[in-house]
Amino acid sequence: MLNDKGQKINFQKELDKILVHISEKLNVGNKPSLLLHACCGPCSSYVLEYLVQYFDITVFYYNPNIYPEEEYRRRFDELKKLYTRFPPALEGKVQVVEKAYIPEEFYNAVGTREEPALAVEPEKGERCRRCYEFRLKASYEYACQHNFDYFCTTLSISPFKDAEKLNVIGEALAAGVGMNAGKSPRWLTSDFKKNNGFKRSLEISEEYGMYRQEYCGCIYSKNSRNL
Repeated sequence: MLNDKGQKINFQKELDKILVHISEKLNVGNKPSLLLHACCGPCSSYVLEYLVQYFDITVFYYNPNIYPEEEYRRRFDELKKLYTRFPPALEGKVQVVEKAYIPEEFYNAVGTREEPALAVEPEKGERCRRCYEFRLKASYEYACQHNFDYFCTTLSISPFKDAEKLNVIGEALAAGVGMNAGKSPRWLTSDFKKNNGFKRSLEISEEYGMYRQEYCGCIYSKNSRNL
């Protein structure tokens, strides 16, 4: 992803610019609202700590890719438990919304049954891109329907996720026509692993004794870890 000068975009620097702009306006009005798609508690911890001073945050938990269902429930329970004792979540009055867990939506979106080769490709490939896209699309649609100013995802905090693909998808969604009377929320450009974001998430996880999963979430990433 290149800027107007043909240079590769530094997503962290772009986020810094956005936050400076927002901070300059905070004293004349309320915080903008942010719908933050989250994959789990550990990944959302640093992101909340980082962004809660700038936004009124609602966490959107939509992850039908996670396998098996017991793992999905464990990750969601861990997220909710963290928010009952994590100061940034409490002070920011962070809300949590869960969209129904329907695994078939994931399989339909990534197309691994029709294209079996996708099931065994390494992470950050086309299967993952499709997974990013359908979860971000659901986030965008919810943000449109509920008049959020911005939407984003915690996924870029992981070294196993492709921040460029996430930002390309997010920008494309935001550039479309909004679903609610034409209003479209803005995409919050980000690469949360930068500035030691991933390291900080590890520190918070240790401090709060959080469960950290050993694979991304889907059955394909689980199988690749077990090889």
